[in-house]
Amino acid sequence: MTEPMDRPPIAAAVVVRNDRVLLIRRRNPEGSLVWQFPAGEIESGETPESAAVRETLEETGLRSQVVRLLGRRFHPETGRLLSYIACSAVAGEAHVAAPEELSAVAWVAHADIPRYVPQGLFVPVQQYLDGTLASH
Repeated sequence: MTEPMDRPPIAAAVVVRNDRVLLIRRRNPEGSLVWQFPAGEIESGETPESAAVRETLEETGLRSQVVRLLGRRFHPETGRLLSYIACSAVAGEAHVAAPEELSAVAWVAHADIPRYVPQGLFVPVQQYLDGTLASH
C-alpha cells in the first residue's frame, strides 16, 4: 500500500459568510498550497462533516454549520483523500486560533480567489463558490 493511503483522510471546510470565503495560511505550506480552506484529519469515529466544523473552530475560533458535502478527491499535491464540506459561519470572528499551525486568516472575495489560490480550486468547490459568492 502506498503511504498516502495509510494516512487518515482530510476534511476541508468551505466556509462562506456574506460575500466572502474563509481561507487560512498555514505556517508550514504543503507544496504550493499556501492559502487553503480550514482542514484537518478526520478522527476515528468522526464524519467528514463534523471534522470540518471541528477544524474550523480549532484553527480559526469560528463556529460553523454544515451546508452540504461538495465532493471528494485525492488531492493532486498531497495524495490524501479530501472531502470538501460547504459550511456557513454562525458565530464568532475568524482569527488565528492555532498559531502553531496558522500564520493568517482571510475572508476572500470571489474575484480575489485566484490571487490566493493560483492553481485553481477543485471544480465542485469552484462551482459552489461561483453560485454562492457571485449571487451577493
